[in-house]
Amino acid sequence: MLIGILQTGLAPDVLAPSMGDYPTMFARLLDGNGFTFRTFRVVEGAFPAAVTDCDGWLITGSRHGVYEDHPWIAPLEQFIRDAFAAHVPVVGICFGHQIIAQAMGGKVERYAQGWSVGATDYDFGGQTLTLNAWHRDQVTEVPKGAKVVASNAFCENAALLYDDRAFSVQAHPEFQREFVEGLMETRGKGVVPDDLLSVARDRLDLPLQDKTIAAQIAAFFKAARTR
Repeated sequence: MLIGILQTGLAPDVLAPSMGDYPTMFARLLDGNGFTFRTFRVVEGAFPAAVTDCDGWLITGSRHGVYEDHPWIAPLEQFIRDAFAAHVPVVGICFGHQIIAQAMGGKVERYAQGWSVGATDYDFGGQTLTLNAWHRDQVTEVPKGAKVVASNAFCENAALLYDDRAFSVQAHPEFQREFVEGLMETRGKGVVPDDLLSVARDRLDLPLQDKTIAAQIAAFFKAARTR
């Protein structure tokens, strides 16, 4: 099964050489499921010719906001809507979670209560999963037809399911301990409040349930669907 990775952001230059860019992280996360991957740097304007060019699509995280004025935002939203119409499955992570919601009529905002950083607990239908987070923006209004499948007290709409068409997660299951620690040093200082960074550092060694989410993503991609 060919999964197209729609890359909407770049890993920091100081971290990517040793830890990989985002497509590498997702290939590692989803390893063992029989997927092959092809990356499109939509952040640089490189889009697939059609939504049927791959069997499914995965939209990465980004340092950009979905509400920002970039020339690739509107085409990406249209691509998402076209994929919905064609029943080609789409998975979104962090920025990807937010851009799917915005494309389908939801609302994304810079959250007034600030940042979520590091190992964070989420309620997935009664199952508590710990995943790494790195975001200030949130989906504040859920699109019509989307179902909230994960939340916590800070992030009410932490994962959304759009029948068999899209599955999206606010957290970063592809981020490992070392990468989050690197983000704290390269992007966190002076941006994320020091007290939040301190708490995140204290939680760096907590076990993560990234493989649980990886299994859910794989199952979603592989589910039988009509187009």
